[in-house]
Amino acid sequence: MNITSILTKKGTAVFTARPEQTLRDALSLLAQHNIGALVVVDEAGRPVGILSERDIVREAARNEELFGKTVGAIMTRELTLGGPQDDLNSVANVMTARRIRHLPVVDGDRLIGIISIGDVMKAQRDEFQGEVDTLQIQLLKDPADPIRPR
Repeated sequence: MNITSILTKKGTAVFTARPEQTLRDALSLLAQHNIGALVVVDEAGRPVGILSERDIVREAARNEELFGKTVGAIMTRELTLGGPQDDLNSVANVMTARRIRHLPVVDGDRLIGIISIGDVMKAQRDEFQGEVDTLQIQLLKDPADPIRPR
């Protein structure tokens, strides 16, 4: 299972911000769309950072002048990106090790989606549940009847 399998179900909508936008604008987008992060993009739409709720909370704790700042002033610049064919087990390991909750997905230079650690965990859970269901059917199957379970 890979990132494409999540994006196929979830969709590819990504809410973005530009580095020069104000944090007030970014907060409005986060609240309006009930999301936890915005991918920060340059004028060509390429990801250059990410602005998460954590980034905003950390800045608010340090600086009461938060609303006068721009997105670019506090965004996380060390961006971890995923690709459509990335394996979900590897993605889960990277997200856990780097303590990130959101992973922008790019195909070449083009931003094509974003996934959360919750999306990854749900996809893995669904896959494991499918395997459990298959094993239960196989265990309960009547050996004399190859079609009907016991």
